[in-house]
Amino acid sequence: MPEAKPRVGTLLVVVGPSGVGKDSLIAYARQRLASNLSILFVRRVITRPALAYAEDHDTCSPEAFAAARAAGTFAVTWEAHGLNYGVPRETCAHLERGGVAVLNGSRAALRKIRSAFGGSTTVVRITCDPDILAARLAARRRESPAEIEQRLRRAAMVADDIGDAIEIDNSGELVLAGDILVSTIRGIAKSIGGYGDFVPASTGQAVKADT
Repeated sequence: MPEAKPRVGTLLVVVGPSGVGKDSLIAYARQRLASNLSILFVRRVITRPALAYAEDHDTCSPEAFAAARAAGTFAVTWEAHGLNYGVPRETCAHLERGGVAVLNGSRAALRKIRSAFGGSTTVVRITCDPDILAARLAARRRESPAEIEQRLRRAAMVADDIGDAIEIDNSGELVLAGDILVSTIRGIAKSIGGYGDFVPASTGQAVKADT
């Protein structure tokens, strides 16, 4: 009898500039898909305190992060804005079982992420009308008008380097783009062989994946 081929899942990397609503969309999708064990929403490890307005993540000191990286705890790491980001290696195990892992990614780190996860990577790019994005950034009152303009120019430049990606426009109500993201994740999960027969690590027994 021939050996069964290993099941390969999909890493869905969600990227987009600050203010586009990426964190809110991922949180919306996480809530809608919480009962689906084949879909993992990756908790990144970041060297910053947990903040109410920021994404759900695990906090780590720079020293502890360096030690964890040296120990091989992360599948991939990157640096941005003076912070270190790490993707737990357990993400690989979920993909090997044929699941979908949703990662809050970085446009600048896409090359490293694709290199680490290979052909199992799919990118979702969250976009927004430039005028609406500028208004959202201004409403946060964290940056000057000149800094916002610079951020918008940088976002346009980085977008050209993303490559193939599924694009979701979040210029309108959150629920509209949120439902599109949910449908995208569900569609990818269904396209993977063995969907509906996912084996979570905690049980070792096949379970039906909710749709």
